[in-house]
Amino acid sequence: MASLGVMSMRGRPGTKAVPLAGGGRAVGGPIALGMLGAFFGLALLGFAAAAVVLLLAAPDLAARDPLALRPVLAVHLLALGFLPLAVTGASFHLLPVMLRNDVGHPRRLRLALPLLLGGFLVAPGIAWAVPGLLWPGAALLSAGLGMVLIELLGLVRNAPGGRTLVVSRVGVTLACLHVVAALVLGAVVFSRGDDPVAGVTHDRWLLVHLHVAVLGWLAMLILTVGRTLGPMLAVAPTFPARRWPVAECALAVGVWTLATGIAVSSDALALAGGALVVVTLASFARMMAGVARGRRLPIEAPLAHLLAGALFLAQAAVLGAAMLLGVVSAQRGVVAYVIFLLLGWACGVTLGHLGKLLSLSLWVWWPPGPRPKQDALYPRMVWLVEAAAFAVGVELLAIGSIIGTVELVQAGGVLVVSAAALALLGAGATWLRRAPA
Repeated sequence: MASLGVMSMRGRPGTKAVPLAGGGRAVGGPIALGMLGAFFGLALLGFAAAAVVLLLAAPDLAARDPLALRPVLAVHLLALGFLPLAVTGASFHLLPVMLRNDVGHPRRLRLALPLLLGGFLVAPGIAWAVPGLLWPGAALLSAGLGMVLIELLGLVRNAPGGRTLVVSRVGVTLACLHVVAALVLGAVVFSRGDDPVAGVTHDRWLLVHLHVAVLGWLAMLILTVGRTLGPMLAVAPTFPARRWPVAECALAVGVWTLATGIAVSSDALALAGGALVVVTLASFARMMAGVARGRRLPIEAPLAHLLAGALFLAQAAVLGAAMLLGVVSAQRGVVAYVIFLLLGWACGVTLGHLGKLLSLSLWVWWPPGPRPKQDALYPRMVWLVEAAAFAVGVELLAIGSIIGTVELVQAGGVLVVSAAALALLGAGATWLRRAPA
């Protein structure tokens, strides 16, 4: 963990950048603490809002009505209010160090932050079908994400050649391309209402949009960054260097084969693409299980969420295959499938890392002189209880929706709301421990 801070202590008294052979710097540094705190704080508020709406949506989830107002609002608060802010903050804390160069235009990120808040307009705009909220919010969100993607691709472009990088440039680029694809698909789907587009029904386009976003963007980024971040946070042995980003390319092929199969109503294509996705992510999950066995620190929330997320992903894969094969009806299984995939996997893994990355940022930006130990900045037990509440809550939400029991769904919703409150508490406790100005 200390390596992340040492590599990024730039521009301070007593520190000196390491030059590259052709000029420039050998390492990059994370975004400023205040900016990271703003991204993470707003993201956690978005997650808390989504959790409350999920609890209120218990009757709709138990009735297996994913297109009711409250489930639609909750899904889009997660997808547009929580994930863009959280992933942007985490990316610009980690990727400049991993790709060994600085963010080209930090001021753009300061402008992107308020633009990304457009997601909080899009979510109710879609749920209540209010174009006056939906399209201005979508314009703001798209502009913010455009700025973020330009800076991310700039990090990839400026990564020094001939030097060891701890993250795949191909993987980061593929994640960025899938963000664009998900945005375009979302705009096409919601601009046409319930009308088919290119002969594909609205419901199928929604599923294509979901899989491109959750698997093509988030799973790709988790796979790319987690290979280094998982062992680093657990102080476990790192994985051998790779020559080619085989896993990232395999995941991309699997995602688009699955999406094509869903769009053209081909169960064979969807199963083939899903199988390739599952095999790729199962290999990653096996690696994370090895990290858990080889760790030299007690287990913490990031690893706990990764392991739980792998379990949710496996359950989503089994349920998805069962629906394709007709073993479980789509009406019965689709709500649980989205809960496992979006909430349990994508949001859970992201949520579990926020507290740790915030504490790392406090440590990195501590003023010159004695600094506290990492453990003193990170309320480990609060985040572990959060991870446990979240995991059980997601499981109860999914099971309750499958069997149609409102009480189970409500119990799961209460636990997810509790996890959101604990995440806010943990992040707040870390923020209060920052160095005096």
